[in-house]
Amino acid sequence: MFLARRPSARKIEEFIQDSQSLPLSYDQIGVAKHSPSDFKIDQASGVIGRGKTAFERARLALREWRHFELGWVEIFPKNASIEPGTTVAVLIHHFWFWSLNGCRVLYELGDRLDDTNFGFAYGTLTNHAEMGEEIFQVSISPGSEEVSYSIRAASKPRAALAWIGYPITRILQARFRRESLAAMQRALKTNK
Repeated sequence: MFLARRPSARKIEEFIQDSQSLPLSYDQIGVAKHSPSDFKIDQASGVIGRGKTAFERARLALREWRHFELGWVEIFPKNASIEPGTTVAVLIHHFWFWSLNGCRVLYELGDRLDDTNFGFAYGTLTNHAEMGEEIFQVSISPGSEEVSYSIRAASKPRAALAWIGYPITRILQARFRRESLAAMQRALKTNK
């Protein structure tokens, strides 16, 4: 949904309620893992800390959606769970307009026995300008104890405006990956 101005809290809540019954905008859950040829695959990663304490802070930061604390991108509701099935709205302030996009948390990464990887993926709903999936993951290297944050996305435009503005969309996607990494670095510094 494209908007001329920032939507009110009530409008965002209505959008989330309406989004809960919508299907995904693509067919196969797991496209970010499997890299189908008709989707653009993007990845970014970087070291954000060191040691088990930093890894636990990184896990908490992902649970709290701190990787979305960018100023021009916001997640709603603010306290959203990362449990599969949770519906969220991503509010983006583009250059001169806003967009509100529905997503659903699809699966988690890692398990209770795996203390080296943690993350989740969400997929786009039919009211999102794009179609695809993003994986957000933190990991710790057993040897060096470096803590890394990574994003892996599979996407393609869905809405007409997204097709028309595809070069700009690609710039914004790259900006999101860079700034999300910086947000996770900040989150680890403030989660002490």
